[in-house]
Amino acid sequence: MTRKTNHKAVIYCRVSTKRQAKEGNGLTSQETRCREYAHGRGHEVIEVFNDDVSGKLASRPGFDAMLRFIRKNRKAEIVVIIDDVSRMARDVRNHFDLKEMIYAAGASLESPSWEFGTDPDSIFHENLMASLAQHQRQKNGLQAKERMRARMLGGYYVHSAPLGFRYEKHPNGGSTLVRDEPVASVIAEALESYACGRLGSKAEVKRFLETHPQFPRTRHGHVTNEQANRILTYCVYAGYVESECWGVSLRKGYHDGLISLETFQRIQERLNGKPFAPVRSDIHADFPLRGVIACGDCSHPMTANWTKGRTASYPYYVCRHRGCERFGKSVKREIVEGAYEGLLTQLVPSKEMFDAFSTVFRKRWDEGGRKTKERRAAIKLEMAAAEKAISQLVERVMASQSQTVISRYEEEIEKLERKKLVLTEKTAKCGTALPGYDESFRTAFEFLANPCELWKNGTYEDKRIVLKLTLDANLEYDWNQGVRTPVLSLPFKALGVSRGDEMVLADRVGFEPTVSLHPRRFSRPVP
Repeated sequence: MTRKTNHKAVIYCRVSTKRQAKEGNGLTSQETRCREYAHGRGHEVIEVFNDDVSGKLASRPGFDAMLRFIRKNRKAEIVVIIDDVSRMARDVRNHFDLKEMIYAAGASLESPSWEFGTDPDSIFHENLMASLAQHQRQKNGLQAKERMRARMLGGYYVHSAPLGFRYEKHPNGGSTLVRDEPVASVIAEALESYACGRLGSKAEVKRFLETHPQFPRTRHGHVTNEQANRILTYCVYAGYVESECWGVSLRKGYHDGLISLETFQRIQERLNGKPFAPVRSDIHADFPLRGVIACGDCSHPMTANWTKGRTASYPYYVCRHRGCERFGKSVKREIVEGAYEGLLTQLVPSKEMFDAFSTVFRKRWDEGGRKTKERRAAIKLEMAAAEKAISQLVERVMASQSQTVISRYEEEIEKLERKKLVLTEKTAKCGTALPGYDESFRTAFEFLANPCELWKNGTYEDKRIVLKLTLDANLEYDWNQGVRTPVLSLPFKALGVSRGDEMVLADRVGFEPTVSLHPRRFSRPVP
């Protein structure tokens, strides 16, 4: 190519993704070809601008920086060089909009692959090339989506790795999800805890995740509600894949889940069942019995606050239920919590009873291990019944003319298919080695042997767990006699530690008058 002009020139290069910019050589090859063209035309390249965004987007940092540079040097009559029409845009409208921006800034446009002209034939061919670039982008996107769907149909997760997972090269090609510790263990514990009821709501799951420093947070230092919701609803955590928008039904994935499908189904049933009250934001670690201790006259839960005295602040539980005769009456925190702590010390079972309880559990554990074949046979019968029900529903779908009825049948078929997957997973687990008896029940029996230990030395969350595990109803505080006989949970009833109608009396010394002082709700004591 012969030397024809002597203009200042800038080069604009673009690739579609940041990954292409880091790992590929697309930007380098485009720049090399444009520099060769500029040398042949006699242009002096004074600047190079790069972008790593899709060609369908009009907003680009590199292109905007180039326009500012051109406007600043308008008198230089700068030439913009691009490798190809598709490098400027892969959208017809954006192509001509960006071209007009270049011309409006006072520059001209050239390419080693194309000559931009103003005659009808040149404009026609430019339209064709811009349309072809758009068609290639759309076709590439469609092909990529179809390949991703096909891979998901094969059981592979194809989107960005969710929290708790990372991608690792698979021996058969491609990448598959593997556990990303320690986040994976934190998420697994949160999911198991929600499934069994230890965590009662999404808000409690969110708070649980925030207590672990290993779990990633936003730049504001907290876990979002959306993160907690995704963790609870993504089947990928059970080792399965699914995509409604791509028409991919639930199927076993080529990665190990953090929980079982059965546990995941229990979580969905809890999420879609009766809603639970959200965790109150005013529950404070200073008052672990708040929401559990109730007024003996009106049976409504008592609130709590710090009350400012002359020289210090003092913690109290208070009845705030309007209409109650004891409205505004308070009792010292140490009296109420001391009574509950005394109750916990009395819940310690005798050694004989505890040994008998442990013996019964071990016997049932051993019996369960010997019934593996029976369980597997029962599961197979249940799977056969589900398969038969699916066949019957399919026949009804074929015979029905009502779209509403067909939709209902399809919903039932989907439920049965999910049930079959759960049963298949159970069948695979039958006969696998289980954890030892001592390993499985050590923590539980340590708590049953001495629940007061966890209350005294545990965190605020541990204390709330103790309340859930020991009580089946709120504690009621009688203003004359103290804390009434509690309704114990089933394990402690079974251990025979219930004391009939005996009252748990609190010391009357230190009772405060009904006149409130200066309540400061849920604030820290003044130093």
